[in-house]
Amino acid sequence: MLIKNARHAAAVLALVIFAIPAAQAQGTATQNVEYSVASIQKIALTGAPALDILTAVAGSAPTSVTNATASYAITTNTTGCKITASLGANMGTGLTLSANLVAPPAATSAGKLSLTTGAVDMVTGITKLNASGLGVTYSLDATSAAGVVTSATAVVTYTVTAGT
Repeated sequence: MLIKNARHAAAVLALVIFAIPAAQAQGTATQNVEYSVASIQKIALTGAPALDILTAVAGSAPTSVTNATASYAITTNTTGCKITASLGANMGTGLTLSANLVAPPAATSAGKLSLTTGAVDMVTGITKLNASGLGVTYSLDATSAAGVVTSATAVVTYTVTAGT
């Protein structure tokens, strides 16, 4: 009987020794993590386009030039965005600077538009995307009234306007 009681006591002791730590290891906890994503509209341009009108056909305006070496990248996480463009200052008399932006997927380009100090819609219908390497083509037109322009710089500002 003593052996039976000793075995019983040993079994109970083993149960207590191994069961209590196992029960304590079962603890869990939860935590609330707050998060958000802000409305994002970013545009970046690359390239250094130059436009030099060097010739004309006799009896016609100077020959227009184009440059398609620039590109842009855009990121937005909203729907219905658009890209507008404007000049920092008016072009000189007889000069017109135009731009044409390739539209990212599912958006619409307005095509070649003359730039002024007022914003013009270049690309519309931009929705939740990241796109890069999108072409930008500039054109310079001149009339004889432009005269000789030795060197000048036009600052073009592109703005992505948030949709919804």
